[in-house]
Amino acid sequence: MKTPPYLQKGDSVAIVAPARSVSIEEMMPAITLFEEWGLKVVLGENLFAVQNQFAGTEEERAEDFQKMLDNEEIKAMMCARGGYGSVRIIDLLNFDNFIHHPKWIVGYSDITVFHSHIHTRYGIETLHATMPINVYANPNYESTESMYDALFGKQLSYQIPASSFSRVGEGKGQLIGGNLSIIYSLTGSESDINTDGKILFIEDLDEYLYHVDRMMQNLKRSGKLNYLSGLIIGGLTEMKDNTIPYGATAEEIILEAVAEYDYPVCFGFPTGHFDDNRALILGREVKLVVTEDESTLNFI
Repeated sequence: MKTPPYLQKGDSVAIVAPARSVSIEEMMPAITLFEEWGLKVVLGENLFAVQNQFAGTEEERAEDFQKMLDNEEIKAMMCARGGYGSVRIIDLLNFDNFIHHPKWIVGYSDITVFHSHIHTRYGIETLHATMPINVYANPNYESTESMYDALFGKQLSYQIPASSFSRVGEGKGQLIGGNLSIIYSLTGSESDINTDGKILFIEDLDEYLYHVDRMMQNLKRSGKLNYLSGLIIGGLTEMKDNTIPYGATAEEIILEAVAEYDYPVCFGFPTGHFDDNRALILGREVKLVVTEDESTLNFI
């Protein structure tokens, strides 16, 4: 797995919007933050375009993304926000120059499309981390500090208290994954991920419990849960139920899906759709240790 160059003060970073639309007011806190880090901020020409809920047309969003992919002066691309729309431009992009001059692609949620595609097709690390829209809405120090550490090459290591749902064990492998709904939606496409021997990370927001089960059954039936080295579950935020209850929590649904396997399972990891959204280097070799008292994730 290839690592993009770490950032240094004076480097240029871009803000692009491959999915939902954003305003200048929403981006200003992140622009200020990145400048405080000593970085030069370059905005996509169509960053503030709007077409319905999207940040402009597919052509406009792809054009911005492509220009920043090809610009060798840009060392990281900060995706402005998630929502929906990345999957509609992924096949319009050419990654030829990016392969030879990789840079950090940063974001989460809908940005899982890029993480999965780049991991599968090109073997280049990406960064699952907070986004500019979050700096505006929830300026969380732990989130932005962990993103800084990852981008500037500092060692990442996380230790969290044990969850009653977690399953004890140790595992080592490349860390992959992201938003469960996006992973599910990419099944069978050329952006689909191979999970064998890897540590899978999943999180999600605003899903019905029966649909969580549907997605987990898909991962199980497609073999994605069979040969994992470990499973990490981040935020399962604002889960919903029907009038007639499904009868299990999201955590219980996930545990049932992996009950026949013996790899470690970590619940409650501080990454996902909430304020404390710690950065994860996807594609990086990690070691996961889950005990009765705590879970640790060390990036190797």
